[in-house]
Amino acid sequence: MIRILLAMALSLGFAATASSADISGARRTDNGLERARSLIAGKDWNAALPVLQGFVRNHPRDADGHNLLGYTLRNLNRYDESLAAYKEALRLDPGHRGAHEYIGVAYVQLGQLEQARQHLAQLERICGLQCEEYLDLKAALAKPASK
Repeated sequence: MIRILLAMALSLGFAATASSADISGARRTDNGLERARSLIAGKDWNAALPVLQGFVRNHPRDADGHNLLGYTLRNLNRYDESLAAYKEALRLDPGHRGAHEYIGVAYVQLGQLEQARQHLAQLERICGLQCEEYLDLKAALAKPASK
């Protein structure tokens, strides 16, 4: 009985260690995105760009990273690269609300309103008529295009 209890205690200890390692790994992953978000909040697109490029290189399956890369590139007026980053985010996560909003805004800025409306329709299906991403893209479509 003591052996069984000791084995259980050891396995629980290993599980806790593995769990905390996973959490710290997630924090390391988030550090790149958090740094980029901070730079984006300050509209420091040139500084955010290499942070995000490194992040997506190290985390190629992270849709949020690709979405923020697209957002940064769009704000640097690098539309072709921006659209490619958004499309990758949507390939990874077809329901990514932020990527649908941001690619839609990019299409509005490019004067490609039909493509923007397609992403608005996707947002309506994903999150309804009152979610923030839907309302933001709808507002962008209501304004005249400006690149």
